[in-house]
Amino acid sequence: MSDGPTPARTIAARAVDLRKTYGKQEAEVRALDGVSIDVYEGEFTAVMGPSGSGKSTLMHLLAALDNATSGSVFIGDTELSGLNDKQLTRLRRDDVGFVFQAFNLVPTLTAEENILLPLSIAGRKPDPAWYDEVIDTVGLRDRLRHRPNEMSGGQQQRVAAARALVGRPTIVFADEPTGNLDSTSGAEVLSFLQHSVRELGQTVVMVTHDPVAASYTDRVVFLADGKVVDEMRAPTPETVLERMAKIQMRALETAAAAEGGAA
Repeated sequence: MSDGPTPARTIAARAVDLRKTYGKQEAEVRALDGVSIDVYEGEFTAVMGPSGSGKSTLMHLLAALDNATSGSVFIGDTELSGLNDKQLTRLRRDDVGFVFQAFNLVPTLTAEENILLPLSIAGRKPDPAWYDEVIDTVGLRDRLRHRPNEMSGGQQQRVAAARALVGRPTIVFADEPTGNLDSTSGAEVLSFLQHSVRELGQTVVMVTHDPVAASYTDRVVFLADGKVVDEMRAPTPETVLERMAKIQMRALETAAAAEGGAA
């Protein structure tokens, strides 16, 4: 059950009856099976679920990295299916930021050059006041001239997060951003993402399997078998773990009942 109605607020991204299938007929796999979700502006949202639940597929569709089999995706008021390749490229560049598990930094560039790379490619200069705010928020002003191999994993991921934020995108997607980090470095990155939402007004959607990471967010959306099955606000590691255990138990019971019916 949901934890109650969400107060009215601006929607940064939306999925409507989203479906994504792979294969045909007997070999068909439904990665997403009718998912509808609103992502609210200025909020930190986690997407969680068992392996194979569709959480990464959902993020890739919301972030315009893949196409849905059916259904609609909106970034702000813009429906993605109505865009041509050039418009999609511009949307990914201007409106969407990405933070990947593997950092994806260019090893020959300094931290500052990595942060500014997307803007440089687009031929844009950063807004000076916003750039300073992001750099101070990420806490790496004294490391801007260092290359990735001169920084810790946590510092590298904070550089990647700053790179995602510096263009002032509508929304930032983070795919398991702490997956390659120890707990201390992971906490650094999660605190930064949380701060970027609360102090800078950013909108962040994070795919994670970690209840501790989810506890940094405002809201957790739970997927199972390609469907949204639950949601909670003000999560703690304990409440997330408890809800995940219930979802896993329901999945096992459903599978057992299906096997019994087929026998």
